[in-house]
Amino acid sequence: MATGRLGVGEILGALNAALGPGDPVWFKETHARHLRVRDFLAPRCALQARFANGQVPERVLHALVGLQGPGVAPVLCCAPTPAGLSLQLQRPAVFQRVLGAVASYATPANCASPGLRILLHCPSLRCRPGALRLSQLRAVLVADHLARALHGQGVCVRLVPAVPDPHMPAFLKKLRVDWPTASERVSAETLRRLVLAKFTSAQDQDTLPPGVLGRLDLKELVEEQGHGAGYDPNVNNCLVTEELLCVLAELQEAVQHWPEGNYPVLAPDSDNCMVIHVVSCEEEFQQQKLDLLWWKLDDQAPLRQKHLICGPVKGAGAAGTLMTAPEYYELRHAQVCKASALKHGSHLAQDPAWTEISEVLTVATIKFEMLSTAPQSQLLLTDIISTKGTKSGIFVMYNCARLATLFEGYKRNMEQGLYPTFPSVKSLDFSLLHDEGEWLLLFNSVLPFPDLLSQTAGLACTGPGLHISARTETVCKFLVQLSMDFSSYYNRVHVLGVSTQQKGVCGRCRRLQSEAEDETSRSLLLQEARPHLFGQMFARLQLLRAIREVLHAGLAMLGLPPLSHI
Repeated sequence: MATGRLGVGEILGALNAALGPGDPVWFKETHARHLRVRDFLAPRCALQARFANGQVPERVLHALVGLQGPGVAPVLCCAPTPAGLSLQLQRPAVFQRVLGAVASYATPANCASPGLRILLHCPSLRCRPGALRLSQLRAVLVADHLARALHGQGVCVRLVPAVPDPHMPAFLKKLRVDWPTASERVSAETLRRLVLAKFTSAQDQDTLPPGVLGRLDLKELVEEQGHGAGYDPNVNNCLVTEELLCVLAELQEAVQHWPEGNYPVLAPDSDNCMVIHVVSCEEEFQQQKLDLLWWKLDDQAPLRQKHLICGPVKGAGAAGTLMTAPEYYELRHAQVCKASALKHGSHLAQDPAWTEISEVLTVATIKFEMLSTAPQSQLLLTDIISTKGTKSGIFVMYNCARLATLFEGYKRNMEQGLYPTFPSVKSLDFSLLHDEGEWLLLFNSVLPFPDLLSQTAGLACTGPGLHISARTETVCKFLVQLSMDFSSYYNRVHVLGVSTQQKGVCGRCRRLQSEAEDETSRSLLLQEARPHLFGQMFARLQLLRAIREVLHAGLAMLGLPPLSHI
C-alpha cells in the first residue's frame, strides 16, 4: 500500500499535468450535491480551449485513471459529462490513507523558506488598555494570529514591541494573546546624538516645538526608486521626538538580536529578513513616517518593510466605534453570561468552572468576530451576539465540546465493558464509511487542512509596493464550515451504536440526537448496539478523531483552548 500524506495541491498538480501543457483547469469540488457524483472537475469550457471540440483523447483519460505520484490519491473513474471531465477518487483507499495517519493532517503542508526571519511589529500594543480602540484591537488579534501561523511554518518570528504598559499583559492574557512584555526600555541615546549632530541646526533648535529634537525632510526618500509605491504623498516633514526614537531603537535592537534556535546567522539587510508592520488604518500615516525615518537614520535598516493594514471597525448601538477594547470585552462577556444563564440557570455564576468557560467563550466570540473578515476590509460589528447562530465562535466551541463528550462517552462505556477496546487502525474497514456526510467531512475538512495552514501563513512579500495582504480570515471560516458539517452529521447519524439510517431502528432511537449527553438516552442507545455494527462504529470514531485533531489545531492557531463541556 502507498504511504505518505495525500494533498489536494499534489492531486490537482498531477491532474493538470496529465492534460498536457497549458493553464490549470481542474478544481476540487466542495458542495455536498456535487460530491455525490464527483470529487474533481475540469469544466467543459476549459477543455474546449485545450482540445479540439473539447474531446479529451483516450490516452489522456487512461493517464488520469492511472494517476500516481507522491501525495496523489488513487482514482476510481474519470469520464466526460455535460459539466466537463468528472473524476472520482477511490474513497475507501483515501479514507484508509488519511485516517491511518491522522496526526500528519493537522500540520502545514509546506514549510517556509529555510532561514526566513520576520520581525512582526504591532504599534497598537504601545497603548494603554483603556485607550485601545476597536480598530487597534483588531490589529493586535491579526498580529497574534499571524505570528502563530508563521511559527507553525517554521519561520523565525520576532515580536515587537515588548509591551511597555504594566496593565496591558493582564488584558492580553484575558484575550489569549501571547506577546512579550518589556523588562526595560531600549536606549535611544545613539540615535538621539545622531539627530542632534547631523540633522538639527542651531536655527532649528530655536524654532522647534518643546520636546522635538529635530525636523527631517522625508520627501526625497518617498520619491526614491523602490520606496515610492504606496507611500502617502503628504509624507514630508517628520518631527523627531524622544518617543519616536525609542520606538526606532527597539526595532533596531530586534533586527540585530534574533531568538535563539537552529537559524542561520544573517546580515540585517539579508533577503531573508523582513519587517511587517501590522497597523490599524488610523496608524498607517505615522508608521510610514517611522519607516522612512529608519532608512534615514540607519544604513543597516532592513530593505524590506511591508505594511499589513487592518481596516476600520464600525458598529451600531452599544458596539459603537467609540467603544474601547476593554469595554467591548465586557459587553461580549456580559452577553455570553446572560445567554448561558437563560439556558442553564443563574446558578452558573457561582460555579468556578463556569467562570473559566465563560471567559473562553467570550474570547472565542471576539476572535471569530474580529478575524472572520479579511483584515484589509472594513469590519461591521453587531450590537448583540447570536449564541444560536452557526457562524459564531460559540457554535464552534460547542461542537468542540460535543466531540469531547462523544469520546468521553465511548471511554466510559468501554471501561464498563459495554464496548470493546479500540482496535488497531490498520484493522479498521473504512469501506463501511459510505454516508455522504462522512466523505464530506474527510474531503472538505481533514484532507485540505494542511494546505489551509500554509495559506494562512502565506504572505505576498516579494512583490513591489509597500502594502501586503494576509488571509488571516481563512481559519475562522474553515472552523465554522467544519462545525456546520460535523453538526449536521452528528445530529443525523448515531456514532455510538446503530445508525439512524439502519433498517429496523425504532423511531424512539432516531430521536436520540446526542449519544452521551443524557444517561437515559445513552442506555437506550446501548440497548440497540449490535456487535456486528462495531466495525462501522470504530471507523466513524476514527474519522471523528481526525476531525477533533483538525479542530483543535485550528483553535490553537487562534490561541483558543478546546472545551470538554459547555
